[in-house]
Amino acid sequence: MSANDALTGQQQTATYDSAFLRACRREPVPHTPVWFMRQAGRSLPEYRKVREGIAMLDSCMRPELVTEITLQPVRRHGVDAAIYFSDIVVPLKAIGIDLDIKPGIGPVVENPLRSRADLEQLRALEPGDVSYVTEAIGMLTRELGTTPLIGFAGAPFTLASYLVEGGPSRNHERTKALMYGDPQLWADLLDRLADITAAFLKVQIEAGASAVQLFDSWVGALSPADYRRSVMPASVKVFDAVAGYGVPRIHFGVGTGELLGLMGEAGADVVGVDWRVPMDEAVRRVGPGKALQGNLDPAVLFAPREAVETKAREVLDAAAGLPGHVFNLGHGVLPNTDPEALTRLVEYVHTQTAR
Repeated sequence: MSANDALTGQQQTATYDSAFLRACRREPVPHTPVWFMRQAGRSLPEYRKVREGIAMLDSCMRPELVTEITLQPVRRHGVDAAIYFSDIVVPLKAIGIDLDIKPGIGPVVENPLRSRADLEQLRALEPGDVSYVTEAIGMLTRELGTTPLIGFAGAPFTLASYLVEGGPSRNHERTKALMYGDPQLWADLLDRLADITAAFLKVQIEAGASAVQLFDSWVGALSPADYRRSVMPASVKVFDAVAGYGVPRIHFGVGTGELLGLMGEAGADVVGVDWRVPMDEAVRRVGPGKALQGNLDPAVLFAPREAVETKAREVLDAAAGLPGHVFNLGHGVLPNTDPEALTRLVEYVHTQTAR
């Protein structure tokens, strides 16, 4: 499939002229589009109800449940895009990695990857390994109509960190020790993870996702030099692998203020910005030709309504004049967030930016 053919197919979809996709393409929009990372999750009572008694990874493999959870915030908040409900370790589980998501901890890997022999755990991901994803996205796109669905995956560095550390890590000691101490093994690890990640994104796009986001949750732990040398080639490989589909590619990481320009260079069409860098400064760091996404501090939503609107206005003002801005939080919705605060925020942004 050529890029032109793929783009033509995308143009024919019901979502092509949505505010979200127009903003991603840096085209005029009727209002600044809004969606929230982790918008489908513990902040919603309806989510907690349908997930009751079901383990996280199990819930990611049930198409009907995935569909319901993905749709919940669209119904409640009126956001401009849905994001596929899953977890970044799903493709690793699908290829046979012995891992689980422990409540209150996160992903835990039974046999961490520490040697070249361990690399053999990482076989290629086949579409049949995640047939439940294809089924769920088919169900979702029929339900969503003109609302775009964002597919997503974990970036190679963040997946590598979980595999090497064996779980979440504050300082990424073992990860960095491998990166610095055995650069060839590190490069081979990230290259293999790039193939797995790209395959997972392709499944989602071919099933009907209108955009994809690559989450590099932990990459802010690196310096720009280390990112460029040891991580960026794998991210470039992922973005290049899906470029021909013609769907917007979003790149997001936490604490990545010093990496924003490089993350754009890696191939993203849209660069996600956390709350630590003002949006106008992010524009300067990323440079021309990219849309930006972000960047309200998630904790602001615990403040009174007036304060939330003041801070949201600051984000919108800082992004004024940017030919592509998707309003979002600077990270995921916090579990104890009042859902009504999110609904009001969507209404506020839509009203304030109506063209």
